[in-house]
Amino acid sequence: MRTDDFWTVIDRATADRPGSPEEVAKRAIADLATRDPDEIVAWGRHLDKVMAASGKEDLWAAAYLINGGCSDDGFDNFRGWLIANGREVLARAVREPDSLADLPSVRAAASTGAVFEAEEVLTIAEEAHQQATGAGLPAKETAPTRPDAAMLWDFDNEDEMQRRLPRLSELFLEPPD
Repeated sequence: MRTDDFWTVIDRATADRPGSPEEVAKRAIADLATRDPDEIVAWGRHLDKVMAASGKEDLWAAAYLINGGCSDDGFDNFRGWLIANGREVLARAVREPDSLADLPSVRAAASTGAVFEAEEVLTIAEEAHQQATGAGLPAKETAPTRPDAAMLWDFDNEDEMQRRLPRLSELFLEPPD
């Protein structure tokens, strides 16, 4: 499956009907479930590639800052939320995690405490395959999609956070005395 084909499914799920990541996932599942099972499997494998490509340490730090903490699974689910926001948002966040400070929803979260996670986006292919065939996706070997948590820089180090993610730090960290 080509990258454009992968994102077309997400684009169709958000076009003219933006909504929550849950709604995006439901629409994407409905779209994929009408397709050939091999195409659904290919879409799921491409999702794995997107997850691997977005498994960047500073993006995890951004998720940690924005969500007030971020476990391994939380980072996966944060990237699901990014995927539901579309190709451009994800690509920019991977290139420059601090750019997330430009998103109105992230800026609002600084005062509301909203948490951005979308596990349902990560199960689109599984759900679509189940609907289309009555069976789960075929087993696959998956490479890690995130850095080893033990090897990350200390996300609680506010000086380092401010150095790496100054705009997000300004939104989410308490100002020094």
